[in-house]
Amino acid sequence: MAGITDQPFRELCCRLGAGLAVSEMVSSNPKVWNTEKSKLRMIHSEEAGIRSVQIAGSCADELAFAAQVNADNGAQIIDINMGCPAKKVNKKLAGSALLREPAQVEQIVKSVVNSVNIPVTLKIRTGWCENSRNGIEIAKIAQDNGIASLAVHGRTRNDFYKGNAEYETIRAIKQAVSIPVVANGDITSVEKAEYVLNYTGADAIMVGRGAQGRPWIFREINHFLKTGTKLPAPSLNEVRSILLGHVTDLHQFYGDYLGVRIARKHVSWYIHSFALLGNELGKEQGEIFTQHFAGDQGKAFRATFNGLSSTSDQLETLELCFDQLVH
Repeated sequence: MAGITDQPFRELCCRLGAGLAVSEMVSSNPKVWNTEKSKLRMIHSEEAGIRSVQIAGSCADELAFAAQVNADNGAQIIDINMGCPAKKVNKKLAGSALLREPAQVEQIVKSVVNSVNIPVTLKIRTGWCENSRNGIEIAKIAQDNGIASLAVHGRTRNDFYKGNAEYETIRAIKQAVSIPVVANGDITSVEKAEYVLNYTGADAIMVGRGAQGRPWIFREINHFLKTGTKLPAPSLNEVRSILLGHVTDLHQFYGDYLGVRIARKHVSWYIHSFALLGNELGKEQGEIFTQHFAGDQGKAFRATFNGLSSTSDQLETLELCFDQLVH
């Protein structure tokens, strides 16, 4: 997820149970690689687990070259993005726009797979629109041309993120191919994770937006799938440690100016999840979270935090907030 799954967030998710955290989408166009944004996205750290780097574009030769460069820089898996629904990506015939061009999909997959000696995976949606759900066709092309694993989001491109993900197409894709299939879309609870796995028959699940502000969801899912029981919600002290650690890592990774701005959106997601977390905690802690982060209280804190312009102010405000929660 561009702008979200940066190195600090990937490292955090892996520490909290994610089996694989894929990088932010990297353009295959070499002309943009010298921008600060691209340079940061092309840092592949061992601390973030298996190094899977996602590339996007429409030119088979450019994508193959991008795969080679990232493999040389330490990538252990190359993931091709054919699922992004963003207009600025699709107008360049990249992302999910490629689902309308099966012949181009085949050319790209062949070129990238043949260009590197590491596994190549593919991320798609179920199709371009409701009337052209061709996920099975794309999946077979992927399998026949060397893709090692296929992740499928349960919406079409035209759905963007509206409505509910559907899993029937993912189930059909799983039945049509023998390569591993990863189910994605609206997995925001341990119960939903179990349901999607059982319904689709997928080999794994991918959590995206469900981890924003709630990176501990991965260990919760792992525990539930193994034992059938729920882990206790994280304690106030652990939540404090996770959030402050994450914000500190963002400041260090991006520097003062950009780090402050990137931290704002992550803290906003945490505040939203804290309001929901109140329902999962015991009565005393639950009431504390709900009183401070639900409704107008949560909005007021986000507004205050978003107005801060220094790393020290952000950290001090968060420390003060948690001190008040404890007392």
